[in-house]
Amino acid sequence: MVAAKGYAAQNKDTDLAPWSFERREVGPHDVQFDIMFCGVCHSDLHQIRDEWGGSIFPMVPGHEIVGRVVAVGSAVTKFKVGDLAGTGCMVDSCRTCESCQHGLEQYCYNGNSQTYNGREQDRKTPTYGGYSNTIVVNEDFVLRIPENLDLAAVAPLLCAGITTYSPLRHWKLKPGQKLAVLGLGGLGHMGVKFGVAMGAEVTVLSTSPAKEADARRLGAHNFVVTSDREQFKKVRGSFDFILDTVSAEHDYQPYLSLLKVDGVHICVGAPPTASAIKAFSLIMGRKSIAGSGIGGIAETQEMLDFCAEKGIVSDIELINIKDINQAYDRMLKGDVRYRFVIDMATL
Repeated sequence: MVAAKGYAAQNKDTDLAPWSFERREVGPHDVQFDIMFCGVCHSDLHQIRDEWGGSIFPMVPGHEIVGRVVAVGSAVTKFKVGDLAGTGCMVDSCRTCESCQHGLEQYCYNGNSQTYNGREQDRKTPTYGGYSNTIVVNEDFVLRIPENLDLAAVAPLLCAGITTYSPLRHWKLKPGQKLAVLGLGGLGHMGVKFGVAMGAEVTVLSTSPAKEADARRLGAHNFVVTSDREQFKKVRGSFDFILDTVSAEHDYQPYLSLLKVDGVHICVGAPPTASAIKAFSLIMGRKSIAGSGIGGIAETQEMLDFCAEKGIVSDIELINIKDINQAYDRMLKGDVRYRFVIDMATL
């Protein structure tokens, strides 16, 4: 077994604290890489507090993981010792279902193996994430990390990045189309960057006027304060797509009026409660409301390569791992621009 150390929650009522554990030996198709940086996702906090139910403890969070390869299995062909490598939200899937066969492992019918708070495909062995010093992953779920980008700022691309990139690719965002990004946080700031890089006219929709300067710095062409009725009214029927990144409870209904005919409201945030939709809001304009979750391995690699070409990374604040619990408190208050990343050298 491979000795590992990290930070874990022992149950839903405890803070993260140092914990030693073991990972599997490097098998023929495995890659081991030492973790240099790990992004902090809001879902990490949800899961260590068991807010979604079914949490597996002890839990080592983290699914935005980048580092350098230190060992490879005898049958590995995609990586060698010394390569930069990364792992996002999945470490395996069934490989055989229709979704997996089409490169959509994130929608595996039989259940993919989440990077943490999940089970390996044996349905028994718990998975432990990136708030740790090293990780062992099947090479098919390891990503090539571009050498020309700031490695710490790449880490959040493996969740926040692909979560916003995938729907824009799926719905074929084209140059000149109008994209509204609802919410300017960890997801929203990436949505702005990708929308601009794909040639769209990007508008940020936010309840906070104070975020306008940041929105424009990130490349947004327009900014609408959603609580201002006049501003809201002026953009009715304006957008081809709304990328909804808000995870707090909110009403989808008013935003549907901002879509053009055939417009799509794409949900990538995950509010804790349902929002009722009136059928006529969709019927009158042939509008759609849809959802999207991360991306498959091939698409995630495509996203990383796109970022390398366009010079796109996340806006981050680098933290010491001993400060992770305070970082969670700040994240709940929206006090981060726009993603915390743990420097694993501090472990």
